[in-house]
Amino acid sequence: MSDLDRSRAFFNDVKRLIIKVGTAVVTRADGRLALGRLGALCEQIKDLSSLGYEVIVVTSGAVGLGRQRLKYRRFVNSSFSDLQKPQVDLDGKACAAVGQNSLMALYDTMFSQLDVTSAQLLVTDRDFKNKDFRKQLDETVQSLLALRVIPIFNENDAVSTRKAPYEDSSGIFWDNDSLAALLALELKADLLVLLSDVEGLYSGPPSDPRSKLIHTYIKEIHQSEITFGDKSRVGRGGMTAKVKAAVNAAYAGIPVVITSGYAPENIIKVLQGERVGTLFHQDAHLWALDKEVGGREMAVAARESSRRLQALSSQDRNKILLDVADALEANEKLINIENEADVVAAQEAGLEKSLISRLALKPGKIKSLANTIRVLANMDDPIGCILKRNELADGLVLEKTSSPLGVLLIIFESRPDALVQIASLAIRSGNGLLLKGGKEAKRSNAILHKVITTAIPDTVGGKLIGLVTSIDEIPDLLKLDDVIDLVIPRGSSKLVSKIKSSTKIPVLGHADGICHVYVDKSANIEMAKRVVLDAKVDYPAACNAMETLLVHQDLVHSGGLNELIADLRTEGVTLFGGQRACKELNIPEAHTFHHEYNSMACTVEIVDDEHAAIDHIHQHGSAHTDCIVAEDHDVAEVFLRQVDSAAVFHNASTRFCDGARFGLGAEVGISTSRIHARGPVGVEGLLTTRWILRGCGQVVNADQGVIYTHKDITM
Repeated sequence: MSDLDRSRAFFNDVKRLIIKVGTAVVTRADGRLALGRLGALCEQIKDLSSLGYEVIVVTSGAVGLGRQRLKYRRFVNSSFSDLQKPQVDLDGKACAAVGQNSLMALYDTMFSQLDVTSAQLLVTDRDFKNKDFRKQLDETVQSLLALRVIPIFNENDAVSTRKAPYEDSSGIFWDNDSLAALLALELKADLLVLLSDVEGLYSGPPSDPRSKLIHTYIKEIHQSEITFGDKSRVGRGGMTAKVKAAVNAAYAGIPVVITSGYAPENIIKVLQGERVGTLFHQDAHLWALDKEVGGREMAVAARESSRRLQALSSQDRNKILLDVADALEANEKLINIENEADVVAAQEAGLEKSLISRLALKPGKIKSLANTIRVLANMDDPIGCILKRNELADGLVLEKTSSPLGVLLIIFESRPDALVQIASLAIRSGNGLLLKGGKEAKRSNAILHKVITTAIPDTVGGKLIGLVTSIDEIPDLLKLDDVIDLVIPRGSSKLVSKIKSSTKIPVLGHADGICHVYVDKSANIEMAKRVVLDAKVDYPAACNAMETLLVHQDLVHSGGLNELIADLRTEGVTLFGGQRACKELNIPEAHTFHHEYNSMACTVEIVDDEHAAIDHIHQHGSAHTDCIVAEDHDVAEVFLRQVDSAAVFHNASTRFCDGARFGLGAEVGISTSRIHARGPVGVEGLLTTRWILRGCGQVVNADQGVIYTHKDITM
């Protein structure tokens, strides 16, 4: 069992949990109640209760809510002259009294809508000094929980005897965070969850991009490293108070998780063992989490290794690729054993056939990959190429040169062969690389990564290519826009869309592969049948497979449409249609034209002409790869010029849209973006440019004495 598995195992034994809701969770920035968040929280608590958990709530927010209401009341009752006078701060105890009533009324209303009963328990610091009180408190809570009632605790600030109730930290507890920790001990809770307005405990202020989310708090490591930001905008102590309460509870034997109260179902995710928030546990110091390499460390190490790689000669970089190719072939048997284990596990898990097809390394695949790497090694060195040379002035020469992007983060699903292609392209282009493959290919990815990095010499370092093993690390990696330069997601449209919406790092990729083949009335039908069948049947799970067949209306009457459909049916392709095709072919109607089947199925529609086909592609396509089959070259040229896709073909299968087939050596993915790189992305797509200026002592000096020539120098 891994250290992470050990740290999460105890969640399976949780029965009683205490949830502390921070003021920043209960209220909005303007002081008003955050009804949406509070409603979602109540629904989570109801679900937990239904699952058999005993849930106790400690809530803040009464003082803030009361202050907001009393400010409004004072405003309503003030004359214009009163409003011109300096406003005296409202009494905190009065705010607490008003707010407690309002806050509890809201909880009661929301829980009633969910058919849940709640109870209010107001306590003060002095109460816990009384043994009889503590005994009665335990008995009352036990009775409430037995009746499936949700106890809701709050410190009774209205009658607190502290000299400074919002600052004084003396006594048994000093805020609702420490109250929650105390109750966890008194009521023998199995888990304490402290809800905040951030994802958990960070190494510094959460707004600082350099701050890193700490998944497991280890006092010996983190206590001296953490820099706290400002205290809560509305509560008393913010994260400082939460950490203090969490440490006290954890070291007394109660596991604690600090996590966001903004994210839906976070409490349920915690109980399911997901890596959410920051965990505090008394045995954390025994776990070897300090041996784990974080995303930032991996990215920094990859960048340092990439700089050493770039410093090598072209011949030495080529040798690394050749060594990697040899290593793959030498370890082919071991690689196939691990891959077969992944395939069997995927089949037993009932995963989709298209995913299993992409997962399997078919016979001869390793040799093919090794040969692809050798092709890359024999290509011209892409690093440091002079793309343009200008003379700015006499003796002042400017060069535009090719340069690696830096560090790439590639997130891909299913296909372990993608790891090999991406890694070889990173080496060829001089980039550092972080890889995150799908969990279904875990064993395949691990052995491939080991084989490749072992072949990289120590002068560069195997850390050039880092393998991310947990999907929980992805959110943190996507925040590292200062050390990761480009993200390339390869997988489902859901994956790509999620990545694009979760990061400030530039993203290169495509969300869908909805490829069309349009068969014109001038097409050679025998050729069209070959192209259509290959585009659909050769590899249905590929992103460059045909998903929609568009047919000119004249082919309905000439019989060409029936010939195309007959061949598809013979090959076992399931057909769906647009309105016109449904009537003509008596096939089920497609729910939408914008659909990627990734299987032996496709959509068919009849169109008036090439212009209608182009309109259809622009409206329903994904700008990936589209094809026309036509003998009329004027029609073909219109299609080629006007279809705005990354790749547009004439009389050739969409399956040709591939980096290796394009002669790029390999591809890191296919981009439908219009910035930087488009279509199959090979080495060139992983490069940027630098400017090199060579002079002999020239200075600007307000451009006096410099005679600019600005002329191209033939390379």
